[in-house]
Amino acid sequence: MTTPTTVPGTLYIVATPVGNLKDITFRAVETLKQVPLIAAEDTRHTLKLLSHYEIKTQLISCHEHNELRQIPRIIQHLEQGLDAALVSDAGTPCISDPGYQLVKQVSQKGFSVIPIPGCSAAIAGLSVSGLPTDAFLFLGFLPKKKNRRKEVLTDRRREQATLILYESPKRIVSLCEEIIETLGDRMACLAREITKRHEEYIRGPVSQILANLEQRPVVKGECALFVAGFNESKPSIEDMDMAQLIRSKLEEKPWKTSELARSLSDTYGISKKQIYDMIVKIQS
Repeated sequence: MTTPTTVPGTLYIVATPVGNLKDITFRAVETLKQVPLIAAEDTRHTLKLLSHYEIKTQLISCHEHNELRQIPRIIQHLEQGLDAALVSDAGTPCISDPGYQLVKQVSQKGFSVIPIPGCSAAIAGLSVSGLPTDAFLFLGFLPKKKNRRKEVLTDRRREQATLILYESPKRIVSLCEEIIETLGDRMACLAREITKRHEEYIRGPVSQILANLEQRPVVKGECALFVAGFNESKPSIEDMDMAQLIRSKLEEKPWKTSELARSLSDTYGISKKQIYDMIVKIQS
């Protein structure tokens, strides 16, 4: 007589709303009701969603500080033939959120890992940004240290895909300044509080978005910034001696420093301030 084998459980990666509680799929609600265990980034936050949909499934925490400790517990749960779900505070888990290590180790153990697709702030914002969507690069949250952020941006200077960045309201002004300095004053869209009551989209050059934010006493709400990719039709500063070009322009006719800086910035897609400083240095 053979002993029946236990069918391994499945881990479901369930997308949840980024703001509006109605933005959840029927399948996601059904899955969260049927699984015996939900691993949540913040159990208190997820409990609000579960209460809204009358879901009484057991919750455990799984966030960046305890994910590695929780993985064995979740794997043991799956080994017993029980399913589990992973959710983040908002949107799709593992996208600038905890879960990568869990998915990696669970899949390496041979368990099924199935996505339950739904909200993503990156995709939602991109769809209304007015920027090219045929190719995009998700950078998520940049490093907190200014020099490291500028390094990351500089490395992506010639990237032609639309760039997607997440940033806190406390650092969004600094991020705009750094983008202008490293990438130039490109077309962009700032999405703030996506799907929430004070939802807002500001489209235009990064300098225009920056000016808008600087007029506010304080910027509130989570931000996603979408920035146009490198325009190859414009010559690159790396392909010519900008200092020599400035000297040639100044020899041709008298220029106001700001006008020459604006002209070269528009032509080459680089920071007006950077060119302005070069002109001043050459003229001194």
